[in-house]
Amino acid sequence: MTATRQRAITSVSELVSAGLADAAQRPALEQVAQDFRILITPEMQQASPGISAQFVPDAREQETRPEELRDPIGDQAHSPVPGLTHRYPDRVILHVTQSCDVYCRFCFRREVVGAAGPLAQDALAGALDYIARTPAIREVILTGGDPMTLSPRRLGPILDRIDGMDHVEVIRFHSRVPVVAPARVASLLPLLKRRAAVFVVIHSNHPDELTDQACQAIRALADEGVPLLSQSVLLRGVNDDAETLSDLFRRLTALRVTPYYLHHCDLARGTSHFRTTIDHGLQIMDALRGHISGVALPSYMLDLPGGFGKVALESRNAVRVGAGQWRLRDWRGQWHDYRDI
Repeated sequence: MTATRQRAITSVSELVSAGLADAAQRPALEQVAQDFRILITPEMQQASPGISAQFVPDAREQETRPEELRDPIGDQAHSPVPGLTHRYPDRVILHVTQSCDVYCRFCFRREVVGAAGPLAQDALAGALDYIARTPAIREVILTGGDPMTLSPRRLGPILDRIDGMDHVEVIRFHSRVPVVAPARVASLLPLLKRRAAVFVVIHSNHPDELTDQACQAIRALADEGVPLLSQSVLLRGVNDDAETLSDLFRRLTALRVTPYYLHHCDLARGTSHFRTTIDHGLQIMDALRGHISGVALPSYMLDLPGGFGKVALESRNAVRVGAGQWRLRDWRGQWHDYRDI
């Protein structure tokens, strides 16, 4: 493994200087960077193809297919107040920040991530007030952006307010930080001891991301008694084979992280080069089953465009009706056409 550098990379020039991009690619990558920001932490500045493909821009990002969307999972369709998504009856997503420590090239929120920092105080207050007056909400999912990029000074009062709502039983973090910026974790640990159950869902897509520092940070979370889950995205050229995913899921399980979701890559703009077919994903799941423990096997999921929620692709809610044609049933029982090409 190559030694990590000391500064985050934020420009094409820095990518070229670090040897992560070819100088001949500079004009095309500068064009990509005008639409989609660059940010790579020192920990992720590795020569590993499984890592660089996730964070180094690619000229193919300039290609937008007709089915690709600015808001591919429909966050805005279910936003009762700014900064909040209320898609399912008993849980909400609180977008506490638009900042991340890395900008993933396949991100389904790539249109907004990095555009601003923490949620404005008036919007945050409105979102927390909505949660407080909605007793059906049992779970609050902190995301963004990445909630663990917030300082303890900012994050602590948010958790205090949520934890003071008796009807909220679970607080869930979705974060890349334990993997891409593991040094942040130590200062956050004291904040995670709460009345409500606090879960951390770690986003990791490739075993090379699990550096020594990342493993130390994940173990620290587990040693504090924090329940740990993982989510991964199925990415062509990164992890779209059973060997890579089995290695990832086994290593996560050994760190006391339960693999939770394997996401089919969303229809975000400029990401078609990352998407596999659903059939290929199902073949990988078949190859994994029986060869790795059921404890290490996540659910293969697709987020329906338009905000209709997730569908388990290995279930009767996903029906192939032709070559590249699927009928998918959402949690309300409604069927949707999905073209998989």
